[in-house]
Amino acid sequence: MATKIQPRVLVRASGGPRYAVALAVDALGTGLLRPFLLLYGVTVLGLSAPVAGTAMTAGVVVALGCMPAVGRWLDRGARSTVVAASMLVRVLGVALLLVTPAGHVWLFTAAALFLGVGNAVWPAAHAAVVATIAHGRERDAALAAGRVLRNAALGAGGLLATAFLAGGTGALRALAVVTGLAYLAAAALAWSVHLRAAPGAGRSPDGPAPRMPALLAANVVYVFCLNIPEIALPLVLVTQLHASPAWSAAVFVANTVLVVTLQVPVTVLLSRFSRRSVLAFGGVVLAVSYLGFLAVTSGWGAPAVAAVSVVCTLGEIIYAGSATALVTAVAPAHLLGRALARFQLSTGFGLAVSPAVITALAARGPVTLWGSLAAATLLSASAVAGEGRVRRG
Repeated sequence: MATKIQPRVLVRASGGPRYAVALAVDALGTGLLRPFLLLYGVTVLGLSAPVAGTAMTAGVVVALGCMPAVGRWLDRGARSTVVAASMLVRVLGVALLLVTPAGHVWLFTAAALFLGVGNAVWPAAHAAVVATIAHGRERDAALAAGRVLRNAALGAGGLLATAFLAGGTGALRALAVVTGLAYLAAAALAWSVHLRAAPGAGRSPDGPAPRMPALLAANVVYVFCLNIPEIALPLVLVTQLHASPAWSAAVFVANTVLVVTLQVPVTVLLSRFSRRSVLAFGGVVLAVSYLGFLAVTSGWGAPAVAAVSVVCTLGEIIYAGSATALVTAVAPAHLLGRALARFQLSTGFGLAVSPAVITALAARGPVTLWGSLAAATLLSASAVAGEGRVRRG
């Protein structure tokens, strides 16, 4: 049965107070810069939007190539060091931004690459830290709490960054400096935890990675839900329903608030069921929400879309609370790092392709967009449920 988990237990299971502060500072820095990196390239460096966008995409895609090496590093026992490294590499990315001369696309691409590496490495490294400290359902709740903390700090960073925008080019450079300092402080705090894990006794850390084909493939589809509030719904609300952009902002804010307030309680509430069943159920909820969007975009208007977005957010919460937890539960201890790296690789790939897929489907009409997303997500949920029975972690 699900039990209430006290905040101090969550803090301890998440790495302790210093580590929690490191996560908050790191997320604050990411919230300061990540939404405005494209604007920095266009406004400060004078690059065209297509060139800056292509450079950022290339940086993210190339950054995913480092994940196999990160998985092996984690499997050799590294934990807080990898988290600190994910923060330090972003310090280097910010430093490159600050020294990039106007019009220099290659240095901007290099900066985007280092920032992308840090963003790609962090989730797997953080999950490995939590899995080393906590176990069972306490670990699941700690992973959920980490997501709550990160979402809240990202939102706060985004709000602070908005205030910088009125100051022009100089303010954007100052924003980059503050971001770099935040990453540096977070890296120092994370490194000070000095957490390592002994490689599996009698097991070679160079053995083959665990095979999770259905879960990894399904995750690519599941992760589309993270871009629904940011891409699909603004596209539908503004271009199809001709609603005010304020509706898009309201949906995004509501999504953030719901994730921050409900992620831990929902994860704990569903802990009485197997993680695999919960993940499959999350796919069903997401598919139902997509069909709901299909229904309400036929003339119900923006308020109905906003209402259905709550169901989509609940599906996102269920997915986020069970997916990484399932990976940490089914992966052998000596191959945990590689399992998490492969999972993050599938997440990064899904996030990279989803904007292009969503916009291409949307151009063919709401039936194609929402029908395809619903069918693919239901198929993924079925694959997750049928990949094989595993013991409850």
